[in-house]
Amino acid sequence: MRKYELMVVFPMEEDLFKTGTDTVRQTLTEFGAQIISEEPYGERDLTYEIKKRTRGRYLLFNINAEPANIVEIDRQFKLNTNILTFLFIRVEE
Repeated sequence: MRKYELMVVFPMEEDLFKTGTDTVRQTLTEFGAQIISEEPYGERDLTYEIKKRTRGRYLLFNINAEPANIVEIDRQFKLNTNILTFLFIRVEE
């Protein structure tokens, strides 16, 4: 397993944020990723408009996952309408 940081940006609405975070956690555990920590970064302005939104809620996940599973997790996140954008970054040990 490798270490990754996952930054996810959610819509500002509380219900969309809550369902989005639950879905992210569920998808990660479904594909065998271990969530080490979650760190909220709060509400921030987006650099550019995404899905007609200019602000979002940022949440950073530190996870352990197999590289082959990251591709499938990425595909699942692209289908999730409660996620504005996300980024996986591999952490060197």
